[in-house]
Amino acid sequence: MGITLVGTAIITLFLFFGLIATKRQLEQLKNVKRQEDRERRKRLSKKLGYIKWGLGISFVVFAITGAMVLFGSNNHSNTNLEHTHGMGFSSDGKRLLIAAHDGLRAYEQGRWVIPEGAKHDYMGFSPVNDGFYSSGHPDPGSSLNNPFGIVKSTDEGKALKSLALDGETDFHNMAVGFASHAIYVLNPQPNSKMDSEGLYYSTDEGSTWTKSEMSGVQEEPIVMAAHPSEPSIVAVGTPAAVYLSKDFGNQFEKIVSDGQITSLYFNQQGELFVGGYQNKAFLQKVDLANNQSEKLTIPVPTDDAVAYLAQNPVHENQLALATFKNSVFVSDDKGSNWIMVADKGKTISAEE
Repeated sequence: MGITLVGTAIITLFLFFGLIATKRQLEQLKNVKRQEDRERRKRLSKKLGYIKWGLGISFVVFAITGAMVLFGSNNHSNTNLEHTHGMGFSSDGKRLLIAAHDGLRAYEQGRWVIPEGAKHDYMGFSPVNDGFYSSGHPDPGSSLNNPFGIVKSTDEGKALKSLALDGETDFHNMAVGFASHAIYVLNPQPNSKMDSEGLYYSTDEGSTWTKSEMSGVQEEPIVMAAHPSEPSIVAVGTPAAVYLSKDFGNQFEKIVSDGQITSLYFNQQGELFVGGYQNKAFLQKVDLANNQSEKLTIPVPTDDAVAYLAQNPVHENQLALATFKNSVFVSDDKGSNWIMVADKGKTISAEE
């Protein structure tokens, strides 16, 4: 598009100078008497008409191209990631969505863009099969209440539907089942639906909430993941272990104890991905049917760790991970090879 704009500008300038030169020639032939000069003046007048017509068309094309470049610049600029608050693929598998401090970012076909919608500060961002759930804070220019409580969008943030606790609570730690839509939150303080701190769940879009006993968890949870289709299954990660519950968070069993846990994620097959740090960052996949785990090779440096992981719901081989330092990597072969698409917050598009 930039090349087209430059080319159009050159053509426009060429026609403009041609217009000036032709007018000067016509001026010199003013009031001529010889037949030959009159014929030449006629030809120049016709040429001038063509130049004016071409200049007009060129100017319109230049204006349109310039507007498109400007729009593209606005759409693709400032896609950098100052903070990353969540990640997941769109339900059609075409875009990787990142919840940033100032709205969403999308990575599609090798390019980063800013989707339409307000620049909300999404927290607890949880993609599901028909959109996403989130908490957080509205764009300063928005009329929505602060904090969100729990909201849902089915159009990638263009519109938000308030589900619960509007203006009351900001849930930083939230997990939602991809297909079940069971909502789990770690409540930081009492509110109108939760009378104390702790783990709560809802299976009716936030209308009613039940507190979980959390028996068996020995440390303070810092991350959480909900099973995609079984609403009663939830996992929590602590600075020392991963605990799994199959009864809505009442009883937990320790299943992983490999250092500090930094991220948890259930894929659609019900496999649990565990990110953590033990002298260096690690990522492993746990098959809950037999508790067998598989270590994955990741490109994360020793001074960073996995903060979020996502699997494409349409193309199972595609994985994406984001780190605490806002680097983002994508793999098209289940984690065997990775490409960097954001380096410490600076997004990288294919055309760059």
